[in-house]
Amino acid sequence: MKMRRQERENMIHYLMEMRKVSQERLMLMTDEDVEHLYTRQYGEEEVYNML
Repeated sequence: MKMRRQERENMIHYLMEMRKVSQERLMLMTDEDVEHLYTRQYGEEEVYNML
């Protein structure tokens, strides 16, 4: 399933803030790569916040 543009932009902004990944690097990634990094980071944040 193709990711919506706004959804991708939101994920990129989140990753830039939380992981300090450059926008240039994220723009070169596929939707699947961005979603994988986002899911991983978001999961780590949830675990950290539960502690």
